[in-house]
Amino acid sequence: MDQWASMEFRPRNYSAEEESHSLPRVRAENDPLSTPCSSKEVDVVGQKEEIYDPLRGIDANSPASLKDLQYFDDNSVKVLSESSSVQLQEKEWSSFKKFLIQRFSVPKTVSVSAMSDVIVKIGKASERSSTNMHLEELEDPQKFAEEGVRMITQKEYVSRLHELKAEIAHSWQNDDRVTSLKLTIKVTRLMMDTSVLQFYPMLFALATDIMDMLGDMVFERIKCKAEVSEDGTRICYLPADFTSSDICSDAKETCNNWFYKIGSIQELLPRIYLELAILHCWRFLIVQPADCLKRLVTMIRGIADPLASAYCRLYMVHCSQKLPHCSVSVGYLIICINDMKVQLSRVMSARETSHGKLLENPALLIILIEPTIEYIMKSIFKDLNQRHIGDMLVDLELCKDKKELFGTIPCVSVILHHLLKELPVEVVQSNAAGIINLIECSNDTSFDQCLNYRLLGFKLCESRRQMEVTNVQAVVNRVIEVFRVSTQYDCLEKYLTVVDAFVDIVLQYGMDNYLSIILEGVSERACIKGIAENELATLESIFIKLLTHFNNLEDAFSLSHFVEILDMMYGSSRSVIIVHILKIATRSGYLRDPTTIQFLIEICQALHDDIDFPNVKEDDLQQPARLISRFVQMVDYGAEMERQLTFLVECRGAFSGINELKETLVHKSNHLAIKAMKDSKNHLSFIKACIAFSEVTIPSISAPIRQLNLFLETAEVALLGGLISHSDGLLDSAITCLESLDLMNGSRVRADVDGILSTVRKVCSLFVMVPGSVERGVTNIPKSIFFLINSLSWMAPRFRTRILCAVITLTATLSQKKLPYHANHGKVPGNELLFFEDQSYCEELKSLSKCVLQNLVDVVHQEPSQASRGVMALEACDCIMSSFKLNPEISTICSKLIETAKLCLSENDKYLQSTMELMNKYLPTTQRAVLPLTV
Repeated sequence: MDQWASMEFRPRNYSAEEESHSLPRVRAENDPLSTPCSSKEVDVVGQKEEIYDPLRGIDANSPASLKDLQYFDDNSVKVLSESSSVQLQEKEWSSFKKFLIQRFSVPKTVSVSAMSDVIVKIGKASERSSTNMHLEELEDPQKFAEEGVRMITQKEYVSRLHELKAEIAHSWQNDDRVTSLKLTIKVTRLMMDTSVLQFYPMLFALATDIMDMLGDMVFERIKCKAEVSEDGTRICYLPADFTSSDICSDAKETCNNWFYKIGSIQELLPRIYLELAILHCWRFLIVQPADCLKRLVTMIRGIADPLASAYCRLYMVHCSQKLPHCSVSVGYLIICINDMKVQLSRVMSARETSHGKLLENPALLIILIEPTIEYIMKSIFKDLNQRHIGDMLVDLELCKDKKELFGTIPCVSVILHHLLKELPVEVVQSNAAGIINLIECSNDTSFDQCLNYRLLGFKLCESRRQMEVTNVQAVVNRVIEVFRVSTQYDCLEKYLTVVDAFVDIVLQYGMDNYLSIILEGVSERACIKGIAENELATLESIFIKLLTHFNNLEDAFSLSHFVEILDMMYGSSRSVIIVHILKIATRSGYLRDPTTIQFLIEICQALHDDIDFPNVKEDDLQQPARLISRFVQMVDYGAEMERQLTFLVECRGAFSGINELKETLVHKSNHLAIKAMKDSKNHLSFIKACIAFSEVTIPSISAPIRQLNLFLETAEVALLGGLISHSDGLLDSAITCLESLDLMNGSRVRADVDGILSTVRKVCSLFVMVPGSVERGVTNIPKSIFFLINSLSWMAPRFRTRILCAVITLTATLSQKKLPYHANHGKVPGNELLFFEDQSYCEELKSLSKCVLQNLVDVVHQEPSQASRGVMALEACDCIMSSFKLNPEISTICSKLIETAKLCLSENDKYLQSTMELMNKYLPTTQRAVLPLTV
């Protein structure tokens, strides 16, 4: 240490340095933020070239454009449109079959009747003809039912159907078409068995896939017969829109044979299914193949089983789409719907089928039939002109004439639902009152009527054309009256289902006076039986719509029963609504209304209490924590600063589990203290209370690095308020936080290390303003930092070097006759005044500097990385040169550091060269020849 006995701090004039390093200011001629002048147009001289722009409209005068347009003649466009239409229909049908399979849960085992011997593989000796089985069933039905039923797993059943499909295709390829037909007939007989209701939709999807395959193979065979003769001579190429007049007699004969074979099948259902499979083959025989549909519709009436007949009609609709589009009308579809209305009415009114079998679950039966109704209804409206909707409704027997489209003629509810779903919005809007009448008189067990009211509400909201307010009021009044009078809507779930749709209309047309009536209905029903879990989601949807509608939260809170219903809610739905309320509250400016603030405190408390802190994930906690913190930030009591501090104390007790909020509370408390300092009145006791609040709150935060930053922030506020003792204690707490920092999980992220370095530098810069204590020693805190650096084993040499440089800079700054800055604009005296001309003060600073300087040189050489060691040597050299006068002893240290840098860095390194130039500048004139300017 003796070699540095003569070391002296370099005197600094901070004001002069700031002025010399400031950039010169010159008045700008133009505002740099103003709109720039438009650029001048430049004419390009040269040959003009035509560039094709794919986004530019077609030039009518361009011959190339006309040529391109003429390329697509009417015939090619027609073929392309028909082909794309067929592909779209096939895609829709494939999606619909997948929907059928996925919608209904299938039992693991399926009962298979004796008629389904194609599924259960049995020996030839035990095979019986269908005629013998029919005779056995007539003689002893009960014995036949008991002996003939076998159990098979659903997986085996499906696997066997896939095997049958492969067998049919294989037989056809081997020209064994008789076997293909026989196997397909056996598959169609499976559709007669409806004993396992839930399995029937899956069976339909798999079986019709096989039928479609056979139908396409038959069609292609007949088409091939029409285009190529027996000896292989090409007769013609059939166009896509061919007619029966284009077909040769040989092909027609083959086609007739197929229809004769199918017509000879004894069972009605298989016979219908197979004729539908080859329905598009009628194009080879008759001009209007769609005429066969009315006959097939009549035949389907002979199927007594409602489930089997419904799915048979569904398959007919699918097969009819393969016929030429222009030849098919919706008449047969309307007949199908009318027939299903009759059949469903019988199902709802009777407990037995025509076979005498008990209907154990008619509700399940209707649910299974519903997809067929939906598909048929979509097909009706697919290409229906809106002008023909009146005729269609008359044919559906929903009205007597087109003048009054919806009267008092009842309709099966499930059919009415899918009719409303497909009706154009304009038609629903124009006939809303009549539709309500229809819904009222169509009250049956096939479908929940509240879903029809709900659908009506959504349809009215979809309309782009505004209705007259009087008509809307009439509709809403009618719906409210229905729910007030009818006892079946006393259930909260049904009430909410309808209200969810009509709230949109009420808000859309500004009928806010109806909201109280609606919420009163919710409150009355909720008070009787409470709110069930399945009702919370709908109630959540209603509240979100209300909150979104009102600009001010006060308007929503003033609604009758709003707060009451919210209090009755629970679980995630209430949390979602609270989050939505907080989002609105925190984005609309500061909160100053005491009533609103109190309500928001209560809902924040509810949100906080719903959080399971021991088990909640960090990501799930972020949004509630951020919103509650944001709410606390936005509360402003203005000049009532004591009330603001009381509010912060209440929040600390109410939301103790949220670390992010505790940080917000400390920031708000420090902000309050600063606000009080700016006030002309004397608020010293209040400032002390704010500082004390922060001192108590910070230790409860779990992260040490966050504690450290908050302690420093609060210490700075205390200094500004002249509370020296508080700032000393806070700085001591900050040093304690530094001591608690250690490796986490065996490693430390670089971003954390950089943050800690920045914080330590902030401690050093803050200590410049802190008046020194004679009892504790002026260098108490710098010494604490120095000893702490040496005690932390995880600290890397590069990190340690920069902190030691910060400590040296601090001691050099404290030695100046005028400090660069002071606390509270100089009202708090600095060390240059407290220890003016005090030699012991300077000696204490020098003593600490010597220890740090020696340690700094040693740490530089501990760095293993050569490049990093060179940079560290230059950083240390810069720090020493700016802090001390370059006497021979200090010059020797700097020279050694530069030599270290030369060994580690390139000779062209700019940092090395600039450091050498700076040293030559600081050296006395007699010593400047020692160091060359270049390496």
